[in-house]
Amino acid sequence: MQYDILDAPDFGMLKITFSQHGEQVVAESGAMVAMSSGIRVDTKARGGILSAAKRKMLGGESIFQNTFTASGPGETLYLAPPPEGDVRALQLGAGEEFFLQSGGYLAHMGDGLVLDTRWGGVKSFFSGLGFFMLRVVGPGTVFYASYGAVHQVNVNGTYTCDTGHIVGFPPALQYRVRKFGGFKGLFLSGEGLVCEFSGSGPLMLQTRNPTSLASFLHPYRPVRSNN
Repeated sequence: MQYDILDAPDFGMLKITFSQHGEQVVAESGAMVAMSSGIRVDTKARGGILSAAKRKMLGGESIFQNTFTASGPGETLYLAPPPEGDVRALQLGAGEEFFLQSGGYLAHMGDGLVLDTRWGGVKSFFSGLGFFMLRVVGPGTVFYASYGAVHQVNVNGTYTCDTGHIVGFPPALQYRVRKFGGFKGLFLSGEGLVCEFSGSGPLMLQTRNPTSLASFLHPYRPVRSNN
């Protein structure tokens, strides 16, 4: 099985080319763009309905996922995330972990890969990270998406970023949430709360923030008049 990431980082799309009969890819519900007619699709709640519901409510993922199975070599499958932006691949070894932002998961290859949720603590509720993040455990290859391009920062020590720009990070990076520039900065700087990482490892950031986009568009919403 081979994969190619097309049209990134603006409008990323994942192309899977199957090498033999029986190869499989699991993807989020609604991610399929196009596929060869011979590919079989099975829809189910992976890990059981309770585990899937937990990922839906706490990790931002769909309850049901689609498994695409090749009927022969050379068949192709195209997948894309809902927002415009980047698509990246990450290979995880057995027991290796990675944490993704809510809604960042697109697809994966490998029967051993596990998707779960992780409690982020009270601090993550106030930071905009959400109560939970999606926890990915290898072995396997996970494909994830961002809003805007993915920018990697190799943290070695401490590093500060806006909470709305976080895409993913390994467990080797610890974080704490603090006010930006003190009490005044929290309300007047436009930044609010930021996340300070410490440790050594790759931190994946997205160049755009969906919350900032919503704030930008808010004044242009049509307002219904009572007259």
